[in-house]
Amino acid sequence: RVTDNDGRAEVCSGAPVEARLRCGVVGCSTGEETNALAILLAEHVYAVKRNHPVELFATDIDNRAIAVARAGVYPASISADISPERLARFFTLDADGNTYRVNKRIRDMLVFSEQDVTKDPPFSKLDLVSCRNLLIYLTPPLQQKVMALLPYALNPGGILFLGNSETARQSAAPLAVVDANSKISR
Repeated sequence: RVTDNDGRAEVCSGAPVEARLRCGVVGCSTGEETNALAILLAEHVYAVKRNHPVELFATDIDNRAIAVARAGVYPASISADISPERLARFFTLDADGNTYRVNKRIRDMLVFSEQDVTKDPPFSKLDLVSCRNLLIYLTPPLQQKVMALLPYALNPGGILFLGNSETARQSAAPLAVVDANSKISR
C-alpha cells in the first residue's frame, strides 16, 4: 500500500474481488526482490480479504541468475533479515539445516524467464512493474529506451517502482508520482 496526497493507492484498488493481479520484476537477478514482492503481495491480498490470484513475471538477462532465482534456495543466514513469522509462513528449512527454500505457494506465483529488456518488449497488461536498480547499469540512451517501454507495460492506473537512484522523469510516458521518496509512480 502506498500513500499519496489524495489518500491511499493500492495494487488491488478498483479490481474485482477475484481479478488476477499481474506484476513484473525487470532485472530480477537471483530473485530476492521477486520473492519479497511475492510475499508482500500474498500478505496484502490476505489483509484486504480479496481472492486475487497473483502472477509475478520476473526477468533478467543472466540465465545463471534466473536459475538461482527459479530454485528459490537461500542460505540459512536469511533468518537475520526475515522475521521468524515470515520464515515460518513462506520458507522451509531444508534437511541440511543450511538453506531455506521458498514455499510452493509463493513459487507458484512466479514465472522466471530470460529477457534483455533493452531488446525484448516487457510483459504487458501488468498492474505493477518493479524496475529497481537496473537503469543505473545502462547507458543514458538505453535508460531512455527502457523507460519508454515500461509505462506501456502497465494497465491504466498501474504502479511503477524504480530504484533510489532512478527517476520517472526518464520516461517519455505520462506518469504521476505517487511517492517521490520511494520512487513510485502511477
